[in-house]
Amino acid sequence: MVSKPDFLNGGGQDHFRPELQVESPEGELHLRFYIPSHQEFALPATGIREVMELSPDRITPIPNASPLLLGTLNLRGRVIWVADLGQFLGEVTPLNTDKAEIPVIAVQEQDTIVGLAVDAIGGMDWLDVQNLMPPTNIPDTMTPFLRGEWLLEPKNNQCLRLLDQMAILRSARWAG
Repeated sequence: MVSKPDFLNGGGQDHFRPELQVESPEGELHLRFYIPSHQEFALPATGIREVMELSPDRITPIPNASPLLLGTLNLRGRVIWVADLGQFLGEVTPLNTDKAEIPVIAVQEQDTIVGLAVDAIGGMDWLDVQNLMPPTNIPDTMTPFLRGEWLLEPKNNQCLRLLDQMAILRSARWAG
């Protein structure tokens, strides 16, 4: 005798195990990460081409380039610039490149791709942009690149700041 598969037993009703059911996410998917000053930021996942952990020797330094730039990187046959995101945003603490791997977030707008080197990747999270508040207590050098912030822990004043990758890619700061 041949038994019927489990999915055919049940008379048309779906029997799902509760531990396999996933809640509907609220908001949009974002990548969370940290710069050397331990501030946490996020970027919308839709503007990210790739996230990679690279050995520092894969980034080729370019002489006489802006101090914001760590060098260039070959990304699938295409040469892209890699920048220290913390310094780009006005932080004085440079990224520690003396470690086994450096997290790099490749952001893209049309044909422009830039690698943003960060201190650590925090992971992906669903965040509701309708809950964004205007950024507070930020340096003027960072203001043009922020869309807002989420207050995570009010008593510790811990916030997650949302970056505007279009403003970063189009910035005149790259020329300096």
